[in-house]
Amino acid sequence: MSAQEARPKNTYHSSGGASTANRIVSPEIHSDRTVTFRLRAPKATEVALQVSGAKPMTKDAEGVWSSTTPPLEPEIYTYNFVVDGVRILDPGNANLKNGRAIDASLFEIPGNPPRFDEIQNVPHGALQIRTYTSTPLRTVRHLYVYTPPQYDSDKNRRFPVLYLRHGSGDNEENWSDTGRAGVILDNLIAQQKAVPMIIVMPNGDTDGSWSGGSSPEGIELLTQELLTDIIPMIEKDYRVAPGRENRAITGLSMGGGQAFTMGLKHLDMFAWVGEFSSGLVSDTDFHLDKYLPGFLDDPKAINAKLKLLYLSCGTNDPRYPGQLDLADVLKEHGIHYVWFPTPGVHEWKVWRHALADFTPRLFK
Repeated sequence: MSAQEARPKNTYHSSGGASTANRIVSPEIHSDRTVTFRLRAPKATEVALQVSGAKPMTKDAEGVWSSTTPPLEPEIYTYNFVVDGVRILDPGNANLKNGRAIDASLFEIPGNPPRFDEIQNVPHGALQIRTYTSTPLRTVRHLYVYTPPQYDSDKNRRFPVLYLRHGSGDNEENWSDTGRAGVILDNLIAQQKAVPMIIVMPNGDTDGSWSGGSSPEGIELLTQELLTDIIPMIEKDYRVAPGRENRAITGLSMGGGQAFTMGLKHLDMFAWVGEFSSGLVSDTDFHLDKYLPGFLDDPKAINAKLKLLYLSCGTNDPRYPGQLDLADVLKEHGIHYVWFPTPGVHEWKVWRHALADFTPRLFK
């Protein structure tokens, strides 16, 4: 038999196949800001949608479960499906909350006009991923660097730097991806509300455990890494404006506790310090003198060094009362601070709003 005779007949069709005919859309965002979610699970007995609370889903004759929300405000949302008691991601949605673990699907309701954290028709900065060796951790690590549009257009200009730290379960990618830090800054800079700045987003975990990012010992290792490896690399490789007046640090949740203690312990390095929703400083057992010995002894000197001390938290976050307690301690000792509460729980919409309020206050 010849090779020509042995060749199989071509029966392939590029369209109309089962893979496209049976595809479902989820989530489907409608013009009235309602959202329909769908999941194919014909053998499931009970499916619920978890988005701002649990909502039951109904099954059609083809085994597709669905649920439609009421109109939602323009914002970022996370959600999951619960199938017979098991929480899963939405297999129809490629937008995920990334980090050390992928634990939720994401969607956004667009604004009209576009929200402060949506890509707009403005000049855009650039994002780089840098690799370095961490001296205290003795391993190769990565960080993200945002440079504003002016970094490329004005070659003779030097820029201040914001060191921006992520929360527990996240990594160096999340502030630029889920948090949209670069998008927010592009928009603020275009509106002349924020000074063009570089944003450095490092990895805030030493070993993936709570203690690795939140204990005094873990924070000390990360502080050494920041001062010994990260800041010298940034100031060597980028056009950075010199001096503590051109350095700011903040972060969310775990990274907020890191930024708060790193910045206030090293006021020779940072003049602008913030924290968003930090669990560390909200804890009933948190004592400033444990993490920052002597910080409360000379408020006048602290106020002279700090250009900004910034606290923010979601008003429905369990950490909120602890944030108020911290603000009371600072107030009692005469230490100046800015307090920015915003509606929400422990979630990205809160931290996006906090970043959009924090950055316009910097380097002015």
